Amino acid sequence: MLFRAAAVLLIVLLGLAYQSIQPPPPKLCGSPDGPPITSPRIQLKDGRHLAYKEAGTPKEKAKYQIITAHGFGSTKEFVFPVSQALVEELGIYLLSFDRAGYGESDPNPKRSVKSEAMDIEELADQLEIGPKFYVLGISMGGYTIWGCLRYIPHRLAGAGLVVPVINYWWPSFPAELSKEVYGKILVTEQWSHWIAHHFPSLLYGWLTQKWFPSSAIIGGHPDLFPEEDKEIFKKIQAMPNPAGDKPTQQGVHESLHRDLMVAFGKWEFDPMNLSNPFPHNEGSVHIWQGYKDRLCQVELQRYVSKKLPWIRYHEEPNGGHVFMLLDGYGDKIIKELLLGEKPSVM
Repeated sequence: MLFRAAAVLLIVLLGLAYQSIQPPPPKLCGSPDGPPITSPRIQLKDGRHLAYKEAGTPKEKAKYQIITAHGFGSTKEFVFPVSQALVEELGIYLLSFDRAGYGESDPNPKRSVKSEAMDIEELADQLEIGPKFYVLGISMGGYTIWGCLRYIPHRLAGAGLVVPVINYWWPSFPAELSKEVYGKILVTEQWSHWIAHHFPSLLYGWLTQKWFPSSAIIGGHPDLFPEEDKEIFKKIQAMPNPAGDKPTQQGVHESLHRDLMVAFGKWEFDPMNLSNPFPHNEGSVHIWQGYKDRLCQVELQRYVSKKLPWIRYHEEPNGGHVFMLLDGYGDKIIKELLLGEKPSVM
């Protein structure tokens, strides 16, 4: 009898433990208990909806079409900081979208590096922006651009990665280099990245438990950013935030957590084995990196650019993770992407 009672208790405890690591269902936009739909959306082939925002020169008149992929905890409302003067001078059409699970785009439980690239291609086709276009990914949106370089290179006129996320488990990284750089990040991030890579099904439970600190990036820990970034944040906080609570309004798991699972998970390819998508210099690929960035480390970006010499690497000596928000830097990046100006390397 005692053994049976212990067995029942164990089963109950295991059941409770299992329930605690299962994420709740997302609150879909437009559903009875979900947020309202306020943005234009397309329906993808798999039935999901993708919300988007158009800006700049009308696409029918534009000379350049740029699709931007937002970063972690952001939405399509983040419009890359390019001046209206440059937009008009060059004729730039800007298309941003809520990546799956963010804002008003439906979650994708099967989200992957490939699915993000496919979403971009389908968005471009349904909006009829042309056979080729530029892509620009910021921070976590960088893995979306790596996906474009792998899966839809034939659709690209050029590609830019601004302080792109790095996966420490890419096979081409020397083990000692990955270990050294990985050891520099906050312990909370080491744990969350490790779980996202090795045991993604446990990530929700880890990030929502209350016994230990779980993620500095989700909590906005100040040690994640250098003083240069903090000064920029002070200016930003004085401005209205158009996104508000929209990034995670459908739930944190299919937005923030899923991002970590994809970015630091097991990729289907190694970016450092990619071929040059522009062998005849008909376009270019760029990485912009801040030397003082604590989220996406400069040592690994340098290694990637050396392994892929066709990438034009730009390094800002006094830049952190958000240096592109400083006055003039957005225009500089766009000119380098579209006009092919020579990179500036430390």
